[in-house]
Amino acid sequence: MTTEPEKQRQGIQSIEVGSRLLRALAANGRSMMLRDLAKNAGMPAAKAHRYLVSFMRMGLVEQDANTGRYDLGGFSLELGLASLARIDPVRLAAPVLDDLCERIGETVALAMWGNHGATCVRWVEAGGPITITLRTGVVLPLTTSATGLAFTAFYRSPYLKKQLDAELRAKADATHSTLEAVTLNLENQLEEIRSHGIARASGSMTPGINGFSTPVFDHTDRMIAAITSLGTIGHFDMEWDSPLATSIKEAAATLSKRLGHGETENSQSAKEIAIPKKLKK
Repeated sequence: MTTEPEKQRQGIQSIEVGSRLLRALAANGRSMMLRDLAKNAGMPAAKAHRYLVSFMRMGLVEQDANTGRYDLGGFSLELGLASLARIDPVRLAAPVLDDLCERIGETVALAMWGNHGATCVRWVEAGGPITITLRTGVVLPLTTSATGLAFTAFYRSPYLKKQLDAELRAKADATHSTLEAVTLNLENQLEEIRSHGIARASGSMTPGINGFSTPVFDHTDRMIAAITSLGTIGHFDMEWDSPLATSIKEAAATLSKRLGHGETENSQSAKEIAIPKKLKK
């Protein structure tokens, strides 16, 4: 006898079969002929056509009257946009941060751009012999922290430019340097960060503490967060191509993918969309 929970798990097989056509259209990235669509969905063309007729009536699929090619319809777009609007980066980041912390054995954190700058919104402590914490709500400087440097390199905001100008002027005064000199030094630093896809800072914000930070992008190819890891100098490998750096970049890529980054055929790379040619003097 079938139990009630088992009955609830039973679905409608025809819907599941038909969804293969929608997946094939989404994966292809452009309109398709019936024969190709059916082949990719693993079903005969006649069977695929029947499903497509129903999907067109629902608005999930549309057909070009001139070419006969099929593509995702307006209702599919509505569903996609509604799903994207419900994405919570902080919630999705939680398991990614937990996994990263376990893998590398270092404190990790998620930062987002807030009203006052790059702000720590979540952190996971490694629990080693030396405690390194990032208080939730702390705003990180743009030029002396790994997190801030990641935002400076990849994030675009009028307020960021204003805050960056203020930090550069303060740094020039403190070091008795010219604004042009400190700006040029930062430009070179950002170029290196962009070429490696990850920012690093060694003891510049907190003595004895190293940090890596990698940008996280959403479905519009816009940086919306940074995954950061901190560790003590001498135990935190700061090489650009170290296993530690690779693990942090992989974690950021995982979260970016969950946020829809790179899902469209025409999506640009982070380097192409996020980088101004020069900092304004």
